[in-house]
Amino acid sequence: MPAAPEFVTVVEVSPRDGLQNEQRLLGADVKVELVDRLGRCGFRAIEVTSFVSPKAVPQMADAAEVMARIHRVPGVRYSVLTPNLRGFAGAHAARADAICVFGSASETFSQRNINCSIAESLDRFRPVVAAAREAGIAVRGTVSCALGCPYEGAVAPEAVARVARALLAMGCEELSIADTIGVGTPEATTRVMRAVLDLVAPARVNGHFHDTYQRALVNIDACLALGIRSFDASAAGLGGCPFAPGATGNVATESVLERLAAQGFATGVDVDAVRAVGAWIRAQLVA
Repeated sequence: MPAAPEFVTVVEVSPRDGLQNEQRLLGADVKVELVDRLGRCGFRAIEVTSFVSPKAVPQMADAAEVMARIHRVPGVRYSVLTPNLRGFAGAHAARADAICVFGSASETFSQRNINCSIAESLDRFRPVVAAAREAGIAVRGTVSCALGCPYEGAVAPEAVARVARALLAMGCEELSIADTIGVGTPEATTRVMRAVLDLVAPARVNGHFHDTYQRALVNIDACLALGIRSFDASAAGLGGCPFAPGATGNVATESVLERLAAQGFATGVDVDAVRAVGAWIRAQLVA
């Protein structure tokens, strides 16, 4: 009998990373419906919202309400972003299945994004990760600007590895390596991911690519060649970081699913259903 196709996890991030930079503020009703529609597409993981300051990211001000109202599909992990203990308290109260802390490989971006140095950000995350682990909540650590910074330009793989090592040491179970502004190339992606894979197995690594220069799919190919089998994506290519000038949308989930299927990978996600959700949320943003 032929071998079953290898599985790749596609983490849907449009409700959080997709919407956070949109100028049109959507109501909780729309966000809840977005998450619920995505939950019916076959995803195993959906990033729902952020427990952050509403002054910093107004689009995420209704995080607690959205989490309280979504319909949770069995087998789907609903995660949220939490930058500090206050955010974690909100996430815990909202029954998040997983949280994400996010540190930058670029000093300047760290200052612009969360108003502290890389070292200070890591010190801030340690009690958050400890609290999550004590509560039995899964933790992902994201390294942003891993392939380039809007302020500093190129970022060395060694800088990415330093932050990744610290996140692992404090107890993060998964690392997400993020091309926040979409400047990565397959060659640079390979160098950075190899530096990370010197620290941790591919099964614990996720790739997060923005499609600023239409290289996200070939960067994903580079990761697949290294054994990485988890990638973030956003329906209809929504997204962008409000603190990263020039950052355009995340790679479109529809494109990632089509690319993986063409290469013989299984995802368990219905691409036609995702395409319909993408069209629907785009319409909400222009209504």
